[in-house]
Order: sequence, then structure tokens, then C-alpha cells
Amino acid sequence: MGTQYTDDVKSSFDPKSQTEDTPSFDERTAEQKAIDDWLPITSSRHAKWYYAAFHNVTAMVGAGVLSLPYAMSNLGWGPGVVILILSWVITLYTLWQMVEMHEMVPGKRFDRYHELGQEAFGEKLGLYIVVPQQLICEVSVCIVYMVTGGTSLKKVHDTVVCDDCPRIKLTFFIMIFASVHFVLSHLPNFNSISGVSLAAAVMSLSYSTIAWTASIHKGLQENVQYGYKGTNPSETTFNFFNALGDVAFAYAGHNVVLEIQATIPSTPEKPSKGPMWRGVVVAYIVVALCYFPVALIGYYMFGNAVDDNILISLEKPKWLIVAANMFVVIHVIGSYQIYAMPVFDMIETLLVKQLNFKPSWILRFYTRITYVALTMFVAICLPFFGGLLGFFGGFAFAPTTYFLPCIMWLAIYKPKRFSLSWCTNWICIVLGLCLMILAPIGGLRNIIKNASHYKFFG
Repeated sequence: MGTQYTDDVKSSFDPKSQTEDTPSFDERTAEQKAIDDWLPITSSRHAKWYYAAFHNVTAMVGAGVLSLPYAMSNLGWGPGVVILILSWVITLYTLWQMVEMHEMVPGKRFDRYHELGQEAFGEKLGLYIVVPQQLICEVSVCIVYMVTGGTSLKKVHDTVVCDDCPRIKLTFFIMIFASVHFVLSHLPNFNSISGVSLAAAVMSLSYSTIAWTASIHKGLQENVQYGYKGTNPSETTFNFFNALGDVAFAYAGHNVVLEIQATIPSTPEKPSKGPMWRGVVVAYIVVALCYFPVALIGYYMFGNAVDDNILISLEKPKWLIVAANMFVVIHVIGSYQIYAMPVFDMIETLLVKQLNFKPSWILRFYTRITYVALTMFVAICLPFFGGLLGFFGGFAFAPTTYFLPCIMWLAIYKPKRFSLSWCTNWICIVLGLCLMILAPIGGLRNIIKNASHYKFFG
């Protein structure tokens, strides 16, 4: 279930230390070790705390930040500010819980989200609870980032190229964006994509800064309005639900946090939770510097007329908008890889450990190419940025980010009833459940509404 991490523990499973009476045990252990050394999550453990920082920034600050002004326009000033702050606090708390639980059992590391779920709920039930939710989260992020990358490339093209030039379909820009991942997806593990992730983290801070500074430069729009944009109570309610999903999507890093922590070396004297938590704190400071100015300033300047991607609302200066959109493209390239790596690990683990395929570059080549192609195809079919964020944000990210870590904490540590820890976790669980139920309703409605006048492969 968890991965052994100390030299002493490893030596106890050394084939040379076993007697001749247990040759089959030695063989299985050697084979298992070879597989673990090949799988993406457990193949490299040389990361530093700052790797964790920019991996978490890359995982979290992405497409979600660009939708926050639009979310504010559907939430309103009061509820919007409260939900933004509350989400930042709750998700930081649940992220701390996951960092702490990574090595809560001496001699083990829960390198994958589902391994922690198995510890909390049991071998089979843990898999059934965690794996579907985590897969939905990670695959949906990859799909949304395909749409985001293609949309930003199209924005660059439409801004730079003359207005009278023939229109190029969004489909082709998504395909261009996907072509990069047909190459990068063959990088073997998290440490091998650290350079890409660092560039993505820098880009996220850059385009977030551009988004709110360009909003200030454009100034307060004439006749700006801050009332709900819905034309009737029903539409306003659905938009409010969808906005909850937008906010949930913005805090998406929990789905890869254990996998990121697995890359940090650990000993009983210096467990990985120390450098990991330092990286998380730095990452959350960057998150606050990106999210709050973009959300509040963007909404203040444009009101309820803001687009679901703030960069679309900004038209001048052209060079700055082009630069911001290219920064977005570079960022979501890194983010896609961060979220795809745990999926690659799940697929390759299934093929090698359960279906007995031989670990090889050929197996890795075909599985990863297939995954990139599938996410590209779905993105081309459903390029509804706002609706996708709302639906996936509520349906998938609310459980894994807002309340599943709290349930695991209660199941494993069993804090005293009505203690501070018990009450805090139950508050997070209740709020997370509300989010999971309400947000997909608004997101699904927006997808259906957009699909009604969408031309397939248009």
C-alpha cells in the first residue's frame, strides 16, 4: 500500500539478506522494486522544497484564476469575497492535513492519493472512493487546459493577424496546443518536468499580474454594473451555482499533492513533510497574490459584463494582451503535464502490475500518446470554458479538495468528539458537500445552454 522509505527497512527486503528457503519472496521483491523504479511517481526522490513550491503553484494557479472575475459577477461582492477567502483558508487546511498524513505510519509513505484512501477506508473501498474522483479531477483538468491553451492561441492569432483574414477554427488551435504534449508526455517523472513546471509557475504569476494591471490600465468601464447578470431569479441561481464550481476549480492542487511529496527524500529524522509544507506555504502566498487581485480588480473594473476568461475582456494594449495569452499557453503546458503524470502512473501501474505487461518505453509511448489524443478529442468536442469549470469544479474537485481529506483525518486520527479538530473537519465536510451538490447543477446547465448553439468541430 505505502512505499517503504528508510534504508533499514529497504535492507530487510534485500534479496542477499534472505535465506535460500525464500527464493520466490526474493524474486517478487526484486521485480517489484524494478517496477517501482520505473513508475513515474516512485522513480525519483531527489526533489527540494522549492520543487514542491513551483509544482504546487503550477498545479493550482491556472485556468481557474482567469475565471474568478466572472465568478465574482455571479456571486456578488459580499458572497464572492467571503467564498474566496473561505476557500483559500479551507483548502490550505486540508492541504496541510494531506502533507501530515503522507507519512503518518512509521516506515511507510503514501505516495498516491488512493493509497491514503486505502489506509483510511480499507483496501477495496479506498480504491473505489478515491480513484474515480481523482481520475475525474485530473482528466478534466487536462481537458479544460486543452481548451484554455487552444483559446489563448486563437486569441493571440486574432489579435496579431489582420481583422479581414479568414477565420481559423478553435479546433485547429487545440490541435496545435496538443502537439506539444505528444512530445512532453514522454518525460518519465515529476523531476524530469521540473524545468517545465518552473517556467509554468513563473508564467502564472506573470499573466495574473498582467490581468489585474491591464484591468486597472483599461479603467473603470462606463456604466459598469455590479448586479447579478441573470435576467430572472432562476438564471441568477444557476449562475451562482456555476460560480461556486469556478472557485472550487481554482483550488485544484490537492489531487497531485501526495504525488508531488513522493518526490522529496525522507528519513525518520528528516521526514518529507518539513520541506513539503515549506513549499506549500510559499505556493499559497503566490496563490493569494494571483487570485485576489485578479478576482476583485477584474470584477470592479468590468462589473457583470466581464467575460468568463478575463483576458478576453482586455483588448488593449495589444502587445500586452498577446504576451499574457502566450504566458497562459506556456503555463497550461506545464499544468497539463503536472496533472497528466499521476494518470500516467495509474495507467502504467494497472498495465504492469495487474495485466503483467513488461515495463518498456514502447508501452509508455503508446499509453501516453493515446491519453493525449483522447483529451484533445474531448476538448475539441466540448470547448465550453465556463461551463466546464463549473461542472468539474463542483462534481470532482469539491470532494478531493474540500472534504475528503477531512473524512480521512477523522477516520485515521479519530479526534475527540466536539474538539476543535472534530468541529473544524465537520464544518469543512458540510460546506464541501453543499459545494459538490450545487455547483454541477449550474455547470451542467451552462454546458447544455452553450451546446444548443454550438457547431460541432466549429
